Amino acid sequence: MTPAARLSAAIELIQTIEAQRVPAAQALKEWGSAHRFAGSGDRAAIAGLVWDVLRRRASSAWLMDDDTPRSRVLGMLKLERGMDVTVIAALCDGGRFAPEPLREAERNALISRSLEGAPAPVAGDYPEWLDPYLAQAFGEDRVAEAAAMARRAPLDLRVNTLKARREKVLASLAHIGAVPAPWSPVGLRIELAADARNVGVHAEEDFIKGLVEVQDEGSQLAALFAAAKPGEQVIDLCAGAGGKTLALAAMMQGKGRLIATDDDKRQLAPIHERLSRAGVHNAEVRTPKGEADPLADIKASADLLVIDAPCSGTGTWRRNPDAKWRMRPGALEVRLKDQAEVLDRAAALVKPGGRIAYITCSVLVPENGEQVRAFVERHGEFSVRPPAETVAVLGDKAEPFAKAALQTPEGWLMTPRRTGTDGFFVSIMVR
Repeated sequence: MTPAARLSAAIELIQTIEAQRVPAAQALKEWGSAHRFAGSGDRAAIAGLVWDVLRRRASSAWLMDDDTPRSRVLGMLKLERGMDVTVIAALCDGGRFAPEPLREAERNALISRSLEGAPAPVAGDYPEWLDPYLAQAFGEDRVAEAAAMARRAPLDLRVNTLKARREKVLASLAHIGAVPAPWSPVGLRIELAADARNVGVHAEEDFIKGLVEVQDEGSQLAALFAAAKPGEQVIDLCAGAGGKTLALAAMMQGKGRLIATDDDKRQLAPIHERLSRAGVHNAEVRTPKGEADPLADIKASADLLVIDAPCSGTGTWRRNPDAKWRMRPGALEVRLKDQAEVLDRAAALVKPGGRIAYITCSVLVPENGEQVRAFVERHGEFSVRPPAETVAVLGDKAEPFAKAALQTPEGWLMTPRRTGTDGFFVSIMVR
């Protein structure tokens, strides 16, 4: 397919997503099935265009002064891909499979309009109803913070120290652009340009053998701050697919007891194969069965309980831009209730002197600091560990990290703008 044909396909897909209200991933999959002639490179390029339009949905429409799928695609090409009107016009020449030529109003908008004077939700590309929440978290910086969350994320990897050292993996993955991650001592990063294809890391021998896992650096740091130690009893209460379970296992060096569970057993499905590939032998996966509590035998005995809490996912907008436009206020209220319930459940599982690591991939204060304060008020036997103490695990990176991240009395908030990671909040509470 030509670049112009790919652009036409992206416009068609944005129309489908909007008209049928289907998730972008589903629309892309169905389009690929219906257009078998499109090669893998074509599908990847079209997907990249679609995701970038979703990242820049509000600002692109503002730039073009027209909120249609075509206008959002054209606005994105200028804002995200940095194309000028001449390059865009060459793509839209009206030829076979190409978008129709630029109209005068479109050409003028691409030449003369900018985001100057745009409201915060437009300039930051987020739903208007979230503006008070982002203002609460970031104040006047909310546009800059949200704009950073609208850019494409790098590909981050975590070296599995049960099987390899970072230096070895760095050498073997140098050909795909892997470099040391900025903060994590076990992290690697592959930067991706706006129009770059995804790196096929799953086909790399190091991945197949379990030497590396795909994991955002913020998630790696959250696990490191939990400070699991060899010989401890550690519970991953919301384990999902097992990303943090694997990180905790490596920190424990195969010694101690690691239990992974999740209320949604469907989320646990990939964890078994991932644990096997990573060479983890001290982890026990407890899958819920009916109404029975899979942790009924645990009575205030855990040294560490990790809660990767169900949340709004606002911190992952770079990787899942579709989600921010599908999110509704009612969903936030449900998540706040879920978080309080899982925290209360955790309180009974931790032994005196033990700790809870409360983690969200959210930047919203109600899910983070407010949730921690409310928990400590309900459970006076717990106190928040001073955030400055939790970053010591980063060694000589601790001080620069502390200057970059946002510290609150309850914990650390990482953001794409501040730390170059996804948005993650981490609080450590001690019983």
